Amino acid sequence: MNNVTVLDEFIIKRQSEFPFASGDLSKLLRDISLAAKIIHREVNKAGLVDILGVTDNTNVHGETVKKLDEFANTQLLNALQVSGKCCGIASEEEEDFVVVDNEVSKEAKYVVLFDPLDGSSNIDVNVSIGTIFSIYRRVSESGPCRLSDLLQKGAKQVAAGYIIYGSSTMMVYSTGHGVNGFTLDPSIGEFCLSHPNIRIPEFAKTYSINQGQFLLLADGLKQYINYCQETDAATGRPYSMRYIGSFVADFHRNLINGGIFIYPASTKNPEGKLRLLYECNPLAYIAEQAGGKATTGQERILDIEPLTLHQRTPIYIGSAGMVQQAEAFLNPTAE
Repeated sequence: MNNVTVLDEFIIKRQSEFPFASGDLSKLLRDISLAAKIIHREVNKAGLVDILGVTDNTNVHGETVKKLDEFANTQLLNALQVSGKCCGIASEEEEDFVVVDNEVSKEAKYVVLFDPLDGSSNIDVNVSIGTIFSIYRRVSESGPCRLSDLLQKGAKQVAAGYIIYGSSTMMVYSTGHGVNGFTLDPSIGEFCLSHPNIRIPEFAKTYSINQGQFLLLADGLKQYINYCQETDAATGRPYSMRYIGSFVADFHRNLINGGIFIYPASTKNPEGKLRLLYECNPLAYIAEQAGGKATTGQERILDIEPLTLHQRTPIYIGSAGMVQQAEAFLNPTAE
């Protein structure tokens, strides 16, 4: 235990790396980690209390809201509004953004966007779920938060990360200087550095996609999937197909072991299904910081200029070499 580095200590030591070091970004990261500990507690006792199942509400996307979705959303909103270190908050569960309405927050430098509980359709069957977050420096100079402060392309993020609630609870984040992972030690209530300087392998033998939608996919993607299934000793094919249906869980596995995750456009979802601001931008930021790649199949995810808070996008994310292979099948005439 003498050599353990806890999250708060790590954040403070690395504070000088932040582009406008004042302690505010450090405080936001600690606030998010505190909310994550509270969510972890409820996730781990969900079967013992009245927190499984659905509410009577639907969110902006027309999806039935799970009880844990609502709980996680409330915890994050409360933690971030109390801190006074952000002027605006946007959640996947809220139709509009939240202006943090107090005198201190009006002058705050940052905005935070999050998906409070990614993969929540898996809650009732005890599959890993997670929280995804993204932090930007506001573009307006002062006063109440504006929509333009939140509608920034992913390349402008100053920090992003996720918390995965699984066999252990981990917080993985980056502030633009590599990716580090922290595992929650329940005995001391602290996130401890367990995965320093994470690097995703350039190639691996795992692809992740909902293959049940195969007939709805573009021809180039069908050809790539066929390529993954072919036998070829030189490239280690066939690859293994692993698909959990929880973006955080699928991404985390591939971040550690290598692989590609695909949620494409299809005839059913021509714009894709995952949300650009709440899911794709933060995980694309993590992927790139770990040496990976994230694209729509046509362009870099982090270069997309968002038009709405709940914009969707296709995504190909993970090991750089595998994403490039998939792009080659999608764009066979590209030079």
